[in-house]
Amino acid sequence: MGDIGARNHVVVSGRTDGPTVMLAHGFGCDQNLWRLVAPALARDFRVVLFDHVGAGRSDLSAWRPERYATLDGYAEDILRICRELDLSDVVFVGHSVSAMMGVLAAIQEPQRFAKLVLLVPSPCYIDDEGYRGGFSRADIDELLESLDSNYLGWSAAMAPVIMGNPDRPELSEELKNSFCRTDPLIARAFARVTFLSDHRAELAKVSVPTLVIECAEDVIAPREVGAFVHAQIEGSRLVTLPATGHCPQLSAPEVTIEAIASFAAR
Repeated sequence: MGDIGARNHVVVSGRTDGPTVMLAHGFGCDQNLWRLVAPALARDFRVVLFDHVGAGRSDLSAWRPERYATLDGYAEDILRICRELDLSDVVFVGHSVSAMMGVLAAIQEPQRFAKLVLLVPSPCYIDDEGYRGGFSRADIDELLESLDSNYLGWSAAMAPVIMGNPDRPELSEELKNSFCRTDPLIARAFARVTFLSDHRAELAKVSVPTLVIECAEDVIAPREVGAFVHAQIEGSRLVTLPATGHCPQLSAPEVTIEAIASFAAR
């Protein structure tokens, strides 16, 4: 698979003759977050999993602060994986911040992508005039300051907030453990890129068929954000899952699989 396969720990499974579905994980996670979704999709699709550089089993030595200071570096990695595997007509599924990486990649090389699935996306987390991102700038500054001063403590406090589902503490524990496996230096840099980026202006440039998936309750990406993304991407579809929290691939895998698979197969 070449350098990019090792660099991003690329794993390909499923049907060689099926459409290609590429699954991209969000902040503080790795491809393991798709473990309840990927095997089901692999029955009908070729599934490509990978870890962002700096996450999971990627080559940590490939991480450079200047390359990954914006989401463009991550979007370029996605395109490099596509080129290395000679992928076209990809159905790209981006969770959380990876949704915007997919948007950037699809704007740059639209011919690579058949469809985009934006799972609980947010182009901007900070509230603005006429726009609700879910957080004030002071909220985000406090969040980043807390992450800087005590990453493990931040992970333990934030995992239940992000995951939701307080009646299922094992889900928060899994997310917390994923955070804690991430190098704190890289996590701090990735958090800044994630929470301070503003890619609202790029949404109108998306030209491939797009599905926006939101959860009925999600404090990280409230429903106003899903409605905004849907409104900005012409011809997009919006699906609201009967799910709580920001990681429906873990908390509500069946409805997440159904939403992705039905759109990918259309």
